Amino acid sequence: MITGDLKSQIDKIWNDFWTGGISNPLTVIEQFTYLIFLKQLDDKQILIEKRANMLGVTTDKPIYTPEQKDLRWSSFKDKDPEVMFELFTRPQRHLNDVTVFDFMKTLGKDGGAFTEYIKGATFMIPTAKLLDRVVQQIDKLPLDNRDTKGDLYEYMLGKIAEAGTNGQFRTPRHIIRMMVEMTQPKKDDTICDPSCGTAGFLVAASQYVHEKHEDWFMDQDFREHYNRNMFNGIEIDPSMMRISAMNLQLHGMENPTLIGNSALSESNDISSQYSLILANPPFKGALDYDEVESSLLNVTKTKKTELLFLALILRMLKLGGRAAVIVPDGVLFGSSGAHKSIRKELVENQQLQAVISMPSGVFKPYAGVSTAILFFTKTNSGGTDNVWFYDMQADGFSLDDKRNAQLSEEVFEQCFTDPERVLEEFKGKCDIPNILLDWKAIGTAPSPSGRNGVGTDRTQKSFLIPKADIVANDYDLSINRYKEIVYDEVIYEKPQTLIADIKAIDKKRLNTMNELEKMLE
Repeated sequence: MITGDLKSQIDKIWNDFWTGGISNPLTVIEQFTYLIFLKQLDDKQILIEKRANMLGVTTDKPIYTPEQKDLRWSSFKDKDPEVMFELFTRPQRHLNDVTVFDFMKTLGKDGGAFTEYIKGATFMIPTAKLLDRVVQQIDKLPLDNRDTKGDLYEYMLGKIAEAGTNGQFRTPRHIIRMMVEMTQPKKDDTICDPSCGTAGFLVAASQYVHEKHEDWFMDQDFREHYNRNMFNGIEIDPSMMRISAMNLQLHGMENPTLIGNSALSESNDISSQYSLILANPPFKGALDYDEVESSLLNVTKTKKTELLFLALILRMLKLGGRAAVIVPDGVLFGSSGAHKSIRKELVENQQLQAVISMPSGVFKPYAGVSTAILFFTKTNSGGTDNVWFYDMQADGFSLDDKRNAQLSEEVFEQCFTDPERVLEEFKGKCDIPNILLDWKAIGTAPSPSGRNGVGTDRTQKSFLIPKADIVANDYDLSINRYKEIVYDEVIYEKPQTLIADIKAIDKKRLNTMNELEKMLE
């Protein structure tokens, strides 16, 4: 969690970009990312040099050579703005004459995951004045702490207020955190987001491990797994790939596996590879059949990306692997053959565990579509017994375009750290504490008898539905199909009584008027 002062610093950087002529939010994020990375490179070089001086040895593999001193952050940040701008934009006169910006493209794997996806990057800061202002402000940011620099970047990402193409938009971080808390990443998990965007799910899973299982890092095998195999993402947009790589790097994941490709394409043949998938796939996309990997069409023959991604996730999961996936409500009740076939697959051939229905305002200002979260485990042999439904009506923020917080950050944090304590305080404002407690109560194999108040009472927000009822309803998974609404009986007075009351009021009015006239005589 970052302080108000740090937020103000980020706000000023954001505003400087906008007033300096860069109005596209993604462009702002990209240019900010490049400058952060350049500062990190110089910080690493300084550490290398300090270590060499302490040990009295020559640096084997420096990031910058002595001839490239002018390209280092610690050097150019103190130069005149026009000179600094020239270092970023000058034309190449000979082979070794590279700009500050082009230099970072030459690092390859030596620069970490980020530099592997930077080939198409473009420097777009238009003036020396803007470059200098942003550089001086970034130089003051506390980027030496993993949590702080990660939170700063997340705060900057939170300023993206425009939906991307093809239905892509940023998943609210508290919803991501709830999904991670419910799936509880394990020590040997291999985690993937097949539509990773800014890598919010992977970052949240990493933070969960650090917060709940710091002792795991004492194990060398786990450290190796964490740094190389645990976190995986697929993203088709090159800009998003760079942003997600930087987000992961700033959160301490130097070598995540990121694949720049369409997860649904023929070239993606990943199968039975991941034990946990967390995803918010695109909602509005549609592909031609010849663009889609053929095995997905065998599960559900459709052009709709939200259905194809569910089939993809089932293919990518290992046997026993689990998933938490956000889907538009149409997936739950759509009447087409493709809709029904994917729901039948989840209920009959896999183990569908939960459906959390979210209010339509959760994704504003990007979209007002109603969504739900599906939780399931890949078994290929069924296992669905009872499905837990939860009717989320509040998520801690207003459900209009402003999405104002209903609780302070400190108080909101408690819904994850101590949900039982804040149940009453959150009542009507946020259902997350109830969701986490009910999920914990029913475990991963819900029982119709219910525990801790979770049972079969369909008038409540939280209830269990037997598989037989779902099958009888043509595999409909919409909560409205099963929830029972109790109407309060309203008793009205008889017309004669109402007329008598009106006459009494009218008589009182006439008496008051008569008294007023007497007073004026």
